[in-house]
Amino acid sequence: MTARWLMPWVALASGALAADLHAAARAGEGVPAEATQAPGAEPAVAASTFRDPDDGHFDMSKWLLDRHGFLPVPIIITDPALGYGGGMVFAFFHRPKGSASTRTASDGSTQMIAPNIIGALVMKTENGSKAYGGGGMLHFRDDTWRYKGGVADADFNIDFYTSGRLLPETQVAVNLTGLGSMQQVSRRIGDRELFLSAQWIYTDLDPRLQDPGQRPLFDDVDFEQVNSGLGLSLEYDSRDNPFTPSRGYLLMAQGNAYLPEIGSDLTFQTYRAHGYGYWPVGAHLVLGGRADFRHADGDVPFYRLPYIDLRGIASARYQDDTTGVLESELRWNVTPRWAGIGFLGAGRAWGARAGFDEATTAVSKGLGVRYLVARQLGLYMGADYAWGPEDRTMIVQFGGAWR
Repeated sequence: MTARWLMPWVALASGALAADLHAAARAGEGVPAEATQAPGAEPAVAASTFRDPDDGHFDMSKWLLDRHGFLPVPIIITDPALGYGGGMVFAFFHRPKGSASTRTASDGSTQMIAPNIIGALVMKTENGSKAYGGGGMLHFRDDTWRYKGGVADADFNIDFYTSGRLLPETQVAVNLTGLGSMQQVSRRIGDRELFLSAQWIYTDLDPRLQDPGQRPLFDDVDFEQVNSGLGLSLEYDSRDNPFTPSRGYLLMAQGNAYLPEIGSDLTFQTYRAHGYGYWPVGAHLVLGGRADFRHADGDVPFYRLPYIDLRGIASARYQDDTTGVLESELRWNVTPRWAGIGFLGAGRAWGARAGFDEATTAVSKGLGVRYLVARQLGLYMGADYAWGPEDRTMIVQFGGAWR
């Protein structure tokens, strides 16, 4: 939960000041840098900092990579489960001196090594949900080792839904307050694109029903607070870059065991297997495909059950022991800087609440636009408009939508 909310907002930090920076760059066109500063003063940041020397367009590569860009960034939240809201991300991009920016993959292709990103966030939405936290994504020894993690304190007001198998489906308003942490360390296997990871996921959440009269709809395990789980994952990553890939694959299988011996109130297991693929089609199109399978077993509290994770569908709207999602996306690079996006996805949740044949297939679709905001990183920024079974929503995207 923590990583899913935290890391996309950390990634947003590299681009939200685009309008102000673009205006500053235009204001400095044709004016020598030395003419805008007092004698003896330190040289001002040149307007070219935010312009690509190859095409002259607005670009943040130099700011992020050469100047270790630190940016305070306003963010927009449009998840139907939380309502509209916003906040601020403070992110710091840094590539250690002497570290490699690319590596040669086993098939001879070139892969980008992402810079280190460290950030913090605060957020609040119209339904009273709020959170603050921090995290980072770090690389060591030319991407032989990776670290990804974050910690957040949250107070979320979110709707969950009963199964509807024996009684009519009921919408239940729940407040989740507490702390969440995800820590993961990964090690490259040899010189291949394979990583073995160990992770620790910890949450201490206090679930409270807004209507206490709905308590009989839940089991006792649903109100246990502390979940502490250790896990392993195996990941294959041949993408050309981790932000907005144009070719390659990300394949991962992972499992986590929550046990009293490591501080958990409950005993249960969670599993996830997912894969993303990217294929260039001609000179201007990139086709993407996603398959995502999640399962939970044991004394699983309702707020830790898998749910259908698709744009345009509220978080936790469709939950059960198992979920499966298929999604495709087509990116059309209309110009070297601008691209259009079209996507279509479907998911199903089944298990204790409904058998596979009885479960609802939830479909989402949408359109989006992207701008190549950092060419050297292959990093696009934009927004998607998505239609789901119940909701329509706008999602701000920085990098790819799949995480």
